[in-house]
Amino acid sequence: MKFSDDNAACQQQIGVLRWLSANGSRPPARIVDADDRISANEAYELVSRGTGLLWRGDFHNARQLLSAVARRLRQTRTPGLSVSEAFHAHRREQSRRARTLALVLVRLDPGHVLPLRRAPDVRLACHEVYGQANVPYVVPLRELLGVIGAHEWRKKGISIPALGARIHAHYGVFAPTRGEYVDLIAETPLPSAELAFDIGTGTGVLAAVLARRGVARVVATDSSARAIRCAEENVRNLGLAGRIDLVQADLFPAGRAQLVVCNPPWLPAQPHSLLDHAVYDPGSRMLRDFLAGLPGHLRPGGEAWLILSDLAERLGLRTRTELLAAISGAGLRVAGRSDVRPSHPRASDPTDPLHTARSAEVTSLWRLAPIWDRATRT
Repeated sequence: MKFSDDNAACQQQIGVLRWLSANGSRPPARIVDADDRISANEAYELVSRGTGLLWRGDFHNARQLLSAVARRLRQTRTPGLSVSEAFHAHRREQSRRARTLALVLVRLDPGHVLPLRRAPDVRLACHEVYGQANVPYVVPLRELLGVIGAHEWRKKGISIPALGARIHAHYGVFAPTRGEYVDLIAETPLPSAELAFDIGTGTGVLAAVLARRGVARVVATDSSARAIRCAEENVRNLGLAGRIDLVQADLFPAGRAQLVVCNPPWLPAQPHSLLDHAVYDPGSRMLRDFLAGLPGHLRPGGEAWLILSDLAERLGLRTRTELLAAISGAGLRVAGRSDVRPSHPRASDPTDPLHTARSAEVTSLWRLAPIWDRATRT
């Protein structure tokens, strides 16, 4: 079996079968067969105790069973919690829910063939995520449904008005569904059109926006090989391959640029899966490392554009004082800031456990420059 390097840590042997999860799920210690005869209550009792259910029945019945188990895992709210405590309780519940639902399993045969009654053809969708498969393997049904959904999103793409085109996100790569931060990049005056760095490029959307705005050369980096492949495909489809260089790197490429752009994970909390790393940044590590490295990668007179939501502040995970201290501690000053209110559905959903914070959220583009640069010019 051949898999992409992003999946290498998620493979294990379970009995005579190979376990595979691109989302970081781990195989259960005990697995039993299950089919259309099992009730939702029986399934719920088994997965709640950590037993995996290897489905042998009808595919559509498997989906219905998964939904029935999910309904039995509905989160209960604890009154009297602070906003920070409510966030951490919500994350613990999300983690428990994900671990439990990942225990409904399906087997795929060589070539990503799903041997269940009324099963869809998942070969192309699975090949996009897992690569070549020459031996049978077992995967969580919930993940497989995500792979199928991601394949459809990948084909359809996401409309980006600032590009006048669509961006196609691969499975496991953060999709630019929240367009407000893209608009900030599209509207802020450029300090230079010569060279820009895009740190943590993901789908490559911000690098593409910069190139379309007239930046002659953009170097875009990402630590994920999957993200680099996704960005390469988007850049090629947009006809920008000659102006955007993709580099797999933890943060910065070599050299200095007049503009350095970064949209880091916004919440300083522990990720619970491989896919969480686009949203959660433990201890604000990436944010702090980005700020610390900026002075060594900006040309004189250059700027860094940091895209950051204040949701972490509203959830009590980081204060504005801590953010400003990290900026000044890195030898940087705030040259300006542009704000926008998000318009995503969760911002107006009163049933969301974090509705109070989300409804007041503001996304900002922070224009940062080295302190020494101002001193040199004066």
